[in-house]
Amino acid sequence: MTALLALEDGTVFEGQAFGASGTALGEVCFNTSMTGYQEILTDPSYKGQIVTMTYPLIGNYGINTLDVESSQPHVSGFVVRELSRIASNWRSEMSLDDYLKKYRIPGIQGIDTRALTKHLRSRGAMKGILTTEPMKPSDAIERARQWSGLVGVDYVKEVTCGKSYDWDPDDSLSCRWRIPGTTNAVGGAPHREESNEGEAYHCNLPPVRYRIVAYDFGIKHNILRRLRQNQFQVKVVPATTPAREVLKFDPDGIFLSNGPGDPAALDYAAKSVKELIGKKPIFGICLGHQILGLALGCKTFKLKFGHRGGNQPVKDLATGKISITSQNHGFAVDAASLPKEAEQTQINLNDQTNEGFRHRELPVFCVQYHPEASPGPHDANHLFQEFAGMIEKL
Repeated sequence: MTALLALEDGTVFEGQAFGASGTALGEVCFNTSMTGYQEILTDPSYKGQIVTMTYPLIGNYGINTLDVESSQPHVSGFVVRELSRIASNWRSEMSLDDYLKKYRIPGIQGIDTRALTKHLRSRGAMKGILTTEPMKPSDAIERARQWSGLVGVDYVKEVTCGKSYDWDPDDSLSCRWRIPGTTNAVGGAPHREESNEGEAYHCNLPPVRYRIVAYDFGIKHNILRRLRQNQFQVKVVPATTPAREVLKFDPDGIFLSNGPGDPAALDYAAKSVKELIGKKPIFGICLGHQILGLALGCKTFKLKFGHRGGNQPVKDLATGKISITSQNHGFAVDAASLPKEAEQTQINLNDQTNEGFRHRELPVFCVQYHPEASPGPHDANHLFQEFAGMIEKL
C-alpha cells in the first residue's frame, strides 16, 4: 500500500505504508538515536508529532512490553527508511508493524529520510500529514497547513495520569536485572524470576530513604524506575494538582517530569511550581525544566528543529565537563531571561541554548535533558544523587 508524507511548505514524499491504515496530522520532526525506537514511540513527550528516525533500519528487534515508557505509544505517525522484515530478539513479543497496527498509528517506509532530515534542519520542524488514504498531494499539503500545530496547545492534559498513585509499592517494576553470566545490570524487570540455570535475574533494590512527589506532565517509566533505584519512594500526581495538595503529602522533595508541547500553554503548572519554590527541594527535567523557568519569570521559545536523540553534547559551566545526553524537546528556556536569583549551569554545545540552571540560594535545580536516558547514554545518572544530596542538606 502506498503512503504519502506531505509538509506544509509543499514538500511531498511517497513511500510504502506499514502499521495502521489512515491519516495522521502532526509536527514532523526527526530523532537521531540508533536504538530505542519503542521507547521513542511510547514517550508521552512525542504527543502530536510525526517522528522520523535517521537510523536507516528500524524494527529489527521487535517490540516487548517491558521496555515501553508508558502504557501506549503517543506519536501521531512514524517515518523510517527501511522497516526490518525480521524481528529477532529473545524478549520480542511482536513486530513493529503489528504494534503500530494495534494502536492505529500509520507509518511510512522507503523514503529518503536523510533528505527529509536535511530539509527539516534547513527549514525547521513543520506541520505535516501522513496518510495511506487516496489523496491528492495538493489536498494533503492543504490539510497539513490547516492543522493547529504545537504552539500554544496544551498536550499535557492528554497524557497526564487521571489521579494520584504510588509508583511500584511492592518493588516489582523497578528492579534492575542482568543477563545470566554477565555483571551488567540493566532495564526494568525481566520476564522470569530466574534463568534456566537457576541464576537470579533480579538485583536487589536499595532501601527507601526519601519520599517525594512527582508531577506527571508526561512522565516516562524509566524516570520512575531510576528514582526508586536511587532510594526515592514516589507518589505521582496529575499535572493540574495544586501546590496545596502536594504539600499535604509533606514530601522530602518534588520532581517535575518531562512532557509534550508548548510550556507557555501551561499556566496552571507554572503557578503551582511557583508556589512550591522555597517550600521543598525541587528537581525538574525537560518540560519540568521549562515550567520551572516560567515559574521564576523566564521566557521560553520554540527551537528551529528541536533536540531529539541520544547524542546531544552538554557542557557543565562550573567544571567544564561535557556529557553526552538523551533529549527530546522542541522548546527551550531563554537564558537571557533568567532572573538574578537563577544561575545558568549548562549549555548545549551544538547551538549554545540553555541546558540547566539552579537557584542561587534555594534548593532548586533543573536540566533540559533526560538523565534517566532509556536507552542510554548514562552520563547524567548522577543527577538523581544530586537531588538526594540536596534533600540531605536540609
